[in-house]
Amino acid sequence: MTNITGKVALVTGASSGIGAATALKLAAAGAKVGIAARRTEKLERIRSEITANGGEALVIEMDVVDPASVEAGVEKLIGAFGSIDIVVNNAGLMPLSDIDQLKTDEWHRMVDVNIKGLLNTTAAVLPQMIKQHSGHIFNMSSIAGRKVFKGLSVYCATKHAVAAFSDGLRMEVGQKHNIRVTCIQPGAVATELYDHITDPGYRQQMDDLATQMTFLQGEDIGDTIVFAAQAPAHVNVAELFVLPVEQGW
Repeated sequence: MTNITGKVALVTGASSGIGAATALKLAAAGAKVGIAARRTEKLERIRSEITANGGEALVIEMDVVDPASVEAGVEKLIGAFGSIDIVVNNAGLMPLSDIDQLKTDEWHRMVDVNIKGLLNTTAAVLPQMIKQHSGHIFNMSSIAGRKVFKGLSVYCATKHAVAAFSDGLRMEVGQKHNIRVTCIQPGAVATELYDHITDPGYRQQMDDLATQMTFLQGEDIGDTIVFAAQAPAHVNVAELFVLPVEQGW
């Protein structure tokens, strides 16, 4: 088992949902956590919770769409804690709509955050991990990275891209640089993702779905990430597909 006590983790999209829960779980397991997002007031509350429980956290204002912002945040974390051992590429958006509604601004925003944001963060942390000859990158895909659903076409495309990139990254940096890569693929999780849905019909669908099954909580995904991070050094948990028991699709 890999001991992550004292390891340095960066979590993007850490202001709510899966990101916030994962930061708390990593801190509870002994990691020093850089919590990154655009909304620093929410990050401050999470930092306070981590420190109140005896952990260490650094608030990082970061917009993953802006490479300069990402690089500055990574430099800040390395400056504070000296390394980056774990990265959780969690920032993401999920505004559902039918393609023929042509909400192209939402399409481009999903591509910018879900794909380019993940690439920006990966590019910023890799030099440090290569220098250390160690690291673990977690990329947040989805059940939508394995299957396609109506209303989710562009979102599914972005999450399929994350899954493909994750597997290629694992093959390229695993043996060569001793960097592990894990693709997390959650099913239905209770998060703020649904707040991005501007289509009233699809928003109602998601609200109805929450009455039909017990959704996963962000803490469930946080536990999953800690499990993979603590796997023995020779083990790379490449993919984790995590669903509610009641999710039959």
